[in-house]
Amino acid sequence: MELPVEHLDENRVTGLLPSRDPVRLIDENGTLTDDDARGGYQLPPAEMLGDAYRRMVMGRRFDTEATALTRQGRLAVYPSSRGQEACQVGGVLALQQQDWLFPTYRDTMSLVTRGVDAVEALGLLRGDWHCGYDPMRERIAPQCTPLATHAPHAAGLAYAARRRGDDTVALAFIGDGGTSEGDFHEALNFAAVFGAPVVFVIQNNRYAISVPLSRQTAAPSLAYKGIGYGIRSEQVDGNDVAAVLAVLTDAIDHARSGHGPMLVEAHTYRIEAHTNADDAGRYRDASETAVWIPRDPISRLERYLSGAGALSEEDIRRVQESAEAYAEDLRARMNVDPVVRPEEMFEHVLTEPTPQLRRQRETVSGLSADGG
Repeated sequence: MELPVEHLDENRVTGLLPSRDPVRLIDENGTLTDDDARGGYQLPPAEMLGDAYRRMVMGRRFDTEATALTRQGRLAVYPSSRGQEACQVGGVLALQQQDWLFPTYRDTMSLVTRGVDAVEALGLLRGDWHCGYDPMRERIAPQCTPLATHAPHAAGLAYAARRRGDDTVALAFIGDGGTSEGDFHEALNFAAVFGAPVVFVIQNNRYAISVPLSRQTAAPSLAYKGIGYGIRSEQVDGNDVAAVLAVLTDAIDHARSGHGPMLVEAHTYRIEAHTNADDAGRYRDASETAVWIPRDPISRLERYLSGAGALSEEDIRRVQESAEAYAEDLRARMNVDPVVRPEEMFEHVLTEPTPQLRRQRETVSGLSADGG
């Protein structure tokens, strides 16, 4: 018996393809691009861009302060996201209040952009809690350190929300290294098959710790990894917050309106080392980083808004002063030792603790009481 063969729907395949080049609305000089570079996307309103500028400045100052706190011993480790402000701020601003964010360990800036208290956002990296904020209240999953293991969680939550009839979209940040993990591919396949309203945002910063992108994939672009699963895909200049906002707003609308998941690759660069424990000089040349400095997302937007008359010198000064006050408050509160109870580690393991857990808790409690 001859088995039925599904014929290739060329129109459907074409609808999945990303733009040939990353979508860009504002170039490095702060100038609007031509229609070809825009890929049909419209420039967000000036008010939204002004808000994005303020939040990127605040995010960078937070990032700088967190790096300093690590050197002072107040944080165990901190993965800087300097240079990736447009991805994280743009991604969060594209979400609605009822939506969920699934961040990685490098996306602490996205947490504070979403409204999480700065000290709570640093709870994981400080080491006093696995997750310093309330995920249900903030609608932000705990930051994920293992690569891409949160991607199936995002797909599962989005699918459950759709089954309940909730108007909820999940957005998962993933690094380029995460696309080499099986969890990433499982999440894409599940989301596509079950039509989960989830957006996967790949922050392609060129390195998975020390492994360059060329050693991770032979694909012409990471955006093409969605096509094999039947997922509409796009690529965007990840240092152009206007383009990030436009593309991710469209992607979230696509998912929310019942058209299934979408994958977006944001081309960006990690200016700092992987973490404070990393020596980036061992695997990349300083001249490479120098190429990306002029592509800075904050300077780019500042030049555009200033040229358009939407941002004055006084506006810039006020934003910078607000960022300094924010950093000063964070520094003061982080320099106060947290009050911790070691026995708390046993409180969220099992509803009914096993005898072994009870004995361990009693031992730790005894040591705490003795000052051990």
